[in-house]
Amino acid sequence: MNDSIKGARVFLVAGERSGDTHGAALIRDLSRMVEGVSFRGLGGPEMAAAPGSEVEDWVEEAGVLGLWEVLKKYGWFRRRMAETVAIVREWRPDVVVLIDYPGFNLRLARRLQSLRPATRVVQYISPQVWAWNRRRIPEMARLLDRMLCIFPFEKELYESSGLATDFVGHPLGDALAEFVGGGALAREEHLTGLFPGSRMREIEKHLDDMLAAVALAKDGEPDGRWMVSAASEKLAGPVRERVAAAGLKGVVAVEVGRSREWMARCGRGMVASGTATLEAAMLGMPHCLVYRVARPTYWLGRMLVRVPHLGIANILAGREVVPEFIQDKLTPEALADWLRTMRDGEAREAQRAALDQAVAGLRQPGAHRRVAQAVAEVIRECGETVDPFGPL
Repeated sequence: MNDSIKGARVFLVAGERSGDTHGAALIRDLSRMVEGVSFRGLGGPEMAAAPGSEVEDWVEEAGVLGLWEVLKKYGWFRRRMAETVAIVREWRPDVVVLIDYPGFNLRLARRLQSLRPATRVVQYISPQVWAWNRRRIPEMARLLDRMLCIFPFEKELYESSGLATDFVGHPLGDALAEFVGGGALAREEHLTGLFPGSRMREIEKHLDDMLAAVALAKDGEPDGRWMVSAASEKLAGPVRERVAAAGLKGVVAVEVGRSREWMARCGRGMVASGTATLEAAMLGMPHCLVYRVARPTYWLGRMLVRVPHLGIANILAGREVVPEFIQDKLTPEALADWLRTMRDGEAREAQRAALDQAVAGLRQPGAHRRVAQAVAEVIRECGETVDPFGPL
């Protein structure tokens, strides 16, 4: 405990399931470091359940994907922004921690400028502006007091703009520790996993093509086994319906939860773009990436994105280690061809070796602790700063 920063106030905002997990870990670790620290904010069920926190669970509504989907909820987001700004202004936290979720969080940072320097603004997990608009970096340097990034190449990008930046490591290094190293599960080379995403709209966009690919490829693999991962019991029902509609009931098993365990066991997999593809890479599962969104969102993304790959493993490797089946290239035939290619043990081993090299720097555990230490340091700086304007 640090008595010099006793009784600090921290406001957190996370808008997605992964951010909720990271925020809950920050609450737990910071509570051990700072006596009497209190938490408010917006997050998910894990943050809301953390002892001593007053965090609202909003991720089910907030976690929309794609420009078109966001525009349909524009009025709702405007109201939530106004409410959040009002709460922060009234509560006057020492630190506002913005966890990923840049579409909302960077706008919130802009609205909170009048509270600085008494309230510091920290971004945890950098928006991927290096992929679509590096010109935003100087603006972010003006809006933020600290950046906590999870990829090593990001630190130099932000520091060059004058923004204090820490590379804290990737939180998956902690989350996946039990599955890598000496305690890792045995790899079942004939088991193929389908990981269509953790939201219903992702399942609707991806799963039918994945199942159709299995139908095309399964007859050439008499010893093959197949499973699809459903993130929750709520999603398992629709997943089972789609498996049955594809004529694969009894062929493709539906497993609820434990997706990381299945990635550690499967010999290969088809994975929806997002955090899950990095999990697959860090767990050493040979895989391909699938991605489909609303057509307006896709074409806007094509105009904005400035990197040649979508998957972070490919970005880290500087080449296409993981095949990417995006939008119109996502077809049952293309996926089935990839499944046939990956029947070969040497092909799977080659991808595993490339993945291991690409993500080696991300496996070091301790990211959650380092994030908490950085936030505690910012709180301490707040205590040393006198607000020249006094209370609002």
